[in-house]
Amino acid sequence: MSKKPKPNYHWSILTMKCPRCRRGPMFKDSNPFKQLSLKHIFDMPDNCPVCHQKFDLENGFWFGTGYVSYALAVAVSVATFVAWFVLVGVSTEDNRIFWWLGLNILFLVVIQPWLMRISRVIYIRFFVRYDEDFEKHKPQEFDY
Repeated sequence: MSKKPKPNYHWSILTMKCPRCRRGPMFKDSNPFKQLSLKHIFDMPDNCPVCHQKFDLENGFWFGTGYVSYALAVAVSVATFVAWFVLVGVSTEDNRIFWWLGLNILFLVVIQPWLMRISRVIYIRFFVRYDEDFEKHKPQEFDY
């Protein structure tokens, strides 16, 4: 009897899959940029369609994603600064640093829908662990 292959951890984060089974989608629409309105960016099913893990673990659970989103924005800013420093350079004699700052702000605004979603995906993984035999076990319940 062959077992299903274990889904890759990093790929399941990038494709925004359930942390418990790494197979079910966490969002109703997989593309955060599909709708120009941010009204439906966080539309999620209540439970994973594959393993039935509840996504909203408690009231106010998603408030912690602000910290993850902030850390990701800082990491992106550092990465763009390093790239700018290597490719263009930084000088006090002209406005190159202000060009980086403006382009970095624009880049962060453009990728914000993706950053907000990926922060939810990363945050829930602190609380829900991967279960290789999710078919045999009940989903994790959180009673606080």
